[in-house]
Amino acid sequence: MSPRAPVLVLVASLLVHAAPVAAQSRAPATGAVPQGTPRIREAERERLERLGNEVARATREYRTTLGRMRDAYQKDAESIAELVEVRRDLYRRQIVSRREVEIAEALLAEAQAKIKEAERWIQDADKMIAEATVHSELARMTLAAGGYLATGVFIRFNGTVAFTPADLPRVERFFGGRFGRALPVSALGQSAAHDRIGFDHRNAVDVALHPDSAEGRALMAYLQGQNIPFVAVRGAVPGSSTGAHIHIGQPSRRITARP
Repeated sequence: MSPRAPVLVLVASLLVHAAPVAAQSRAPATGAVPQGTPRIREAERERLERLGNEVARATREYRTTLGRMRDAYQKDAESIAELVEVRRDLYRRQIVSRREVEIAEALLAEAQAKIKEAERWIQDADKMIAEATVHSELARMTLAAGGYLATGVFIRFNGTVAFTPADLPRVERFFGGRFGRALPVSALGQSAAHDRIGFDHRNAVDVALHPDSAEGRALMAYLQGQNIPFVAVRGAVPGSSTGAHIHIGQPSRRITARP
């Protein structure tokens, strides 16, 4: 079974038991409280915060499993690397054939590929933890158009420009002209990681920059000057080591189960 399967099942089970907020808002009221009242909005915020926390917890458990898997792959690779050296020595002494050396080298390449794949999954998990944690934080508050808010976990600027991935080239031109390298985009629109936790990321772009770095601060200043909304996630997200990034666009607020 793929190492992704356990978290997929768990996250799906968490998500599928709750209807989307938009659908919930269309349901008929059953009491004297009309739709859109502060009590209803507060219930929705609490629900989103709770669900975001549950997804983050499930993803942390998944990340721990991936860490153990990566460690096991590394031990396998170390053992196979020793085998490769032994067979190379025996080949030089004409005791084994070149084919036996090639078999050992292929096994080593496979083990190293598994390590890299596990590391990619761990990075995805870190990103998912950060996304879910920030989502639960944003569910608690509203921010006026043009408003700016900074916490220990994230920085948010509520710009009014309707950003989409089609607008990315102008951001890339700014960054390339300023720093002489390509903008390190880590998620262009919807990604598999966003699918797994049910965030609608279609009109957003994630950039692999720490918001407190010189490049991160410059990018955020440019976005704010262009009135482009963003959410910058710091590395202070509990359980996440590499989840820091800058999310360009409105926050990914919608949590739904994916088919």
